[in-house]
Amino acid sequence: MRVLILGCDGYIGWPLTLHLLKCDYEVYGLDTFTRRKRVNDVGSNSVTPISSKLERNEILRSYPNFPEDVANIDMLDYENLGRLISYCEPDAIIHLAEQPSASWSMRDAKSAMQTQFDNVIGTLNLLWEMKEYCPDAHLIKLGTMGEYGTPDCGIPEGEIEEICSTIEYHNPHIATQVKCPMSGLSFPRSPGSFYHLSEVHNTHNIIFACKAWGLQSTNIMQGVVFGLSDEEEDLLTRLDYDEHFGTVINRFCAQAIIGHPLTVYGKGGQTRGFLSLKDSIQYLTFALGNPSYENKYRTLNQFEFTYTINGLAQKVVDAAKKHDIDATIQHINNPRTEAESHYYNPAHQKLFNIGYGPTKDIDKELENLIENIKKYKDRIISDVIMPKTDWRL
Repeated sequence: MRVLILGCDGYIGWPLTLHLLKCDYEVYGLDTFTRRKRVNDVGSNSVTPISSKLERNEILRSYPNFPEDVANIDMLDYENLGRLISYCEPDAIIHLAEQPSASWSMRDAKSAMQTQFDNVIGTLNLLWEMKEYCPDAHLIKLGTMGEYGTPDCGIPEGEIEEICSTIEYHNPHIATQVKCPMSGLSFPRSPGSFYHLSEVHNTHNIIFACKAWGLQSTNIMQGVVFGLSDEEEDLLTRLDYDEHFGTVINRFCAQAIIGHPLTVYGKGGQTRGFLSLKDSIQYLTFALGNPSYENKYRTLNQFEFTYTINGLAQKVVDAAKKHDIDATIQHINNPRTEAESHYYNPAHQKLFNIGYGPTKDIDKELENLIENIKKYKDRIISDVIMPKTDWRL
């Protein structure tokens, strides 16, 4: 199978690219390396030292099934994106090339607009290019569980399940009830940032493209990813810890290592789905090898377990103790606009139904993560950890 990975230099994209090459896929890659620049622009860096762009190209080209250098093409460059897709003729496209930070999207007007422009227009360009050059390719689009928000009900995998609502119509002359079947409709979205809004727009555009043009897509609503993959040191992926690009577990582990209190936003009752980076890669690979032939569009919710932020902070404290680190927890004012205590019950059964099974234990993963990054303690810049962006201002 020939696979084009959009965003192959990123936190997930780099180890995924290496994994698929080792699995003998023919792989092409695209990346403008924007994540590197944006992390540097906020004064931060990766805890792990990562190879330069040229070094990574050399590593990839050492595989006979990576026939070209990484294409430095912006998703907004419609003409050159089309040329690349026409040249590659991919059987599948894995789309990771987006601005992924909710906090960065709320930083200021420029960041909000850039997020929407990059993510929505970039994906729309891709859909039109697929229609033109590879209409039979399988699009695997990485989205976010954050599209759904935190409703006071169970969250299905994309579509409303077998339920039926009754709507009452009243006027001065007649009162009647009409049964309204909702099965098959997209589950309502309630995004919490301009980044999450961009992903909602993408979901609707992809659903429409599949319906109108017969494209095939798997839209993966992913939980919060943490940890590192198993690559050797010179092949390590990046690991961010700042307020914008550091996911909560990675941030907690970096804080513990330098003796900074684990910063819990608000009450800490926020509940989310989480999965390790290793299992994210396995999950994407499994979705790649098991396309849906029954439906042109499908949604998969991707996470392994749900925890409150308080629960995660305590798990990091416990993992740190295994390395003789006495970590502490500090509640700070929540810079985000979000419910700090809520019901949360999302489904994530579809891939398990066809044989996928998670392989990692969160407690062991946390211990391994601290073990793997404590050697880079001196690389952590403490000034970028505390949040400076207030979503309400």
